[in-house]
Amino acid sequence: MTFREDFTRWRTRAIEDPDLLSDLQALSDLGSKEELNDRFYRDLEFGTGGLRGELGAGSNRMNIYTVRKATQGLANYLNGTDLPRRVAISCDSRIKSRRFATEAARVLAGNGITVHIYPRLEPTPALSWAVRALDCGAGICVTASHNPARYNGYKVYGHDGCQITLETAAAIQKEIAQVDCFDGVRLTNAGSPLINEIQDECLDAFVDAVCAQSPARMAGEAMPDWDLKLVYTPLNGAGLECVERLLKKLGIKDVTLVHEQAEPDGHFPTCPYPNPEIREALQKGLDLCRRVRPDLLLATDPDCDRMGSAVPDGEGGYRLISGNEMGVLLLDYICRRRTESGTMPDRPVAVTTIVTTEMLGPVAEKYGVELRRMLTGFKFIGEQIGVLEAAGQTDRFIFGCEESYGYLSGPHVRDKDAVNAVMLACEMANYYKRRGETLLDALEALYREFGYYRNGLESFGFDGQAGMETMNVLMDGLRTAPPTALGGFAVERAVDYEDGAATGLPAANVLEFHLSGGAKLTVRPSGTEPKIKFYLSCRGESAEEAERALLELRQAVGELMERSR
Repeated sequence: MTFREDFTRWRTRAIEDPDLLSDLQALSDLGSKEELNDRFYRDLEFGTGGLRGELGAGSNRMNIYTVRKATQGLANYLNGTDLPRRVAISCDSRIKSRRFATEAARVLAGNGITVHIYPRLEPTPALSWAVRALDCGAGICVTASHNPARYNGYKVYGHDGCQITLETAAAIQKEIAQVDCFDGVRLTNAGSPLINEIQDECLDAFVDAVCAQSPARMAGEAMPDWDLKLVYTPLNGAGLECVERLLKKLGIKDVTLVHEQAEPDGHFPTCPYPNPEIREALQKGLDLCRRVRPDLLLATDPDCDRMGSAVPDGEGGYRLISGNEMGVLLLDYICRRRTESGTMPDRPVAVTTIVTTEMLGPVAEKYGVELRRMLTGFKFIGEQIGVLEAAGQTDRFIFGCEESYGYLSGPHVRDKDAVNAVMLACEMANYYKRRGETLLDALEALYREFGYYRNGLESFGFDGQAGMETMNVLMDGLRTAPPTALGGFAVERAVDYEDGAATGLPAANVLEFHLSGGAKLTVRPSGTEPKIKFYLSCRGESAEEAERALLELRQAVGELMERSR
């Protein structure tokens, strides 16, 4: 079937959502071959984490028909296994999220599968918790995480509360490929007795489990007398309810909300790119900080699995803490506190990714912690908790983090958890404040001890079918004819992660170049956006030396891309 034939079929069959009818009419009026091709040249890819794409009509877009198709494939897969015939569902504040969650529930119930669905918007980690708490065979979280407002997505979780494995994703994709989105889906009505609301007791238990990860509580200490002033923003997402429950349970009272971003709004009117990694998303919070003068600004992304932060810079302003820096601070804080209190387990394990700061290595070594590096994606960190659990050693896991602002300090869930991260950041800031220090003081002390590490990320976007082909050509070129130098850095060693036997990790389209002076460059296509990403890592004996090296490496990457385009 050509893309024009597919378009004609959609105009005839996609009649249940008025927005899609309007979109299809606009496509017909526009008559753009390129736009039609991009909408219909393929099915929206079900990757290792599920679906993610722009909203709109077409087989390569997020809409009720592509969601139904994916869910029918999931139902077929689940019904062919020995897993429990139960699925938990949550959604965030994005456009169409509630509709997509409802449609997924209808498909599952239509296939005889019991559904447990949160009645309100709830964070991704609360979904991971519910999958295990309710003994579900799978879970679905409708979210596009931190992508722009025009996106939505659909993440699938396994029986263990972790994002599905590569093998499971492939098996589900095989089932999805056999489903016709109009004629191959079994549906029931939203009032089916197989569709049940998740009760508040489940959410309360999740918040209790987060609180149990407090290093102070592990030490048997009473919760501190908080000397902490906090500004918090959920970035118009799903984090507010759980974070407020957490702060109340902890006893943190001096909290100011960023009111423009407090209520759920999938259009994200004050931050079109609601990613706590970028300054624009936190700007309203930073503006409020100048008036309130808090000790800490915290922001959670729309599905509340990532956390961004800012702290006073000592000069009247506020300085953003990067994901790498927060990861280092939290690892050191957890190790410090658990060592002081005698609650550090034997042979402790921390888990991170191949693109997260190298500074975690010496910090872990100082405390006798085994640091495991996995492929990019928190699912691989969650899988390591499962490995420890299978060996009866779950207590060995003390922390997981990734550079993209994801953190987890316990096995209560199997994905990054911004509710957990908020608790840790508040407790850590309070701990240092009582010692007369700020988080920047603590960070500078770590740099003086271990060296000044600097990390950067350069992303280059590629749109449509031609863009995907360009990214593939670029990766193939780097793989077959790797550079011998990048700027002033000699390439000392290259690692190709497609060779799983050599790395000990699953095969992945990732290249890693180890450079002179301890620098490193990692290249990978994004798994969630049409981008290719370059992760930069440098170290110096001073901040200035490390920053000069990082700038030089950035320039080398820019020159590499210019030659490649």
